[in-house]
Amino acid sequence: MKYALSALAGATALAISLIAGPALAEDEGIVVYNAQHENLTKAWAEGFTKETGIKVTVRNGGDSDFSNQIVAEGSSSPADVFLTENSPAMVLVETAGLFAPVNAETLAQVPQEYQPASGKWVGVAARSTVFAYNKTKLTADQLPKSLLALADPSWKGRWAASPSGADFQAIVSALLQLKGETATADWLKAMKENFTAYKGNSTVMKAVNAGEVEGGVIYHYYYYGDQAKTGENSKNVELHYFKHEDPGAFVSVSGGGVLATSKHPKEAQAFLKWVTGKGGQDVLKTGDSFEYAVGKGAESNPKLVPLADLQAPKVDPTALNSKKVTDLMTAAGLL
Repeated sequence: MKYALSALAGATALAISLIAGPALAEDEGIVVYNAQHENLTKAWAEGFTKETGIKVTVRNGGDSDFSNQIVAEGSSSPADVFLTENSPAMVLVETAGLFAPVNAETLAQVPQEYQPASGKWVGVAARSTVFAYNKTKLTADQLPKSLLALADPSWKGRWAASPSGADFQAIVSALLQLKGETATADWLKAMKENFTAYKGNSTVMKAVNAGEVEGGVIYHYYYYGDQAKTGENSKNVELHYFKHEDPGAFVSVSGGGVLATSKHPKEAQAFLKWVTGKGGQDVLKTGDSFEYAVGKGAESNPKLVPLADLQAPKVDPTALNSKKVTDLMTAAGLL
């Protein structure tokens, strides 16, 4: 996915949903540019409005679309709050100097590893990288020990990913931070030779389930979401967690930030505080997004492998370099 600064391109991908409630001075209330799961943010907005009486307008789009749109809009952006699935989009906006500092009481609700040292945005949820595999084709002893093992010629034609998506690019960003540019470039070149490309993580999982490939690199919640419905796209699938601080055990932080140009900064800050507090984090425990709660003392859905058991590598979310990653992936012929 390209990071061209095009407000028009980003805008074409947006859908607008209005959530009723008592209005602020303007009819829209606070405007949230939402790149998170639509149902999750809808539940957050409805819960916040019910508790505070503050109306929320949610505009839905993608990480890359919205981050570039915000940069293009600059001081003219109508957004009050930006929510993402992955942190590179937050970094792009922060680097452009477009976030206001998050209130201290909000930052205090989230552990340090799920927020940048700058305090310009904060983690609102998280997701784990996994290797989804077809259990009729692979046994536990045949699984890759590391994400890096998928570069071995023995895996040629056996695994899949969705390289054009922000999810996979965040995973590669973590690999770059952990192993450096040369190792990442070499792994991407080997990936080009070995893997099969699909559009979207859910499509990758469907391909694994159907036996088109033996495994695929995705985020964990696609499996749990399908299992909670009919399970038809995951009945043959199991999840392999790399653990051991492997790049394949990367936990991606979903971020939230208040725009420096917000017309309702007090209300926008209140929304972010609610999302990272008990009300918002309880939505993650009881809802159907199957993302991890990141608030202090917050509990995730009990079906998930606990965050503490994932043995994720230590990654600085503010150092995930989306521009360098897309350059490397383009050079490898993946984009």
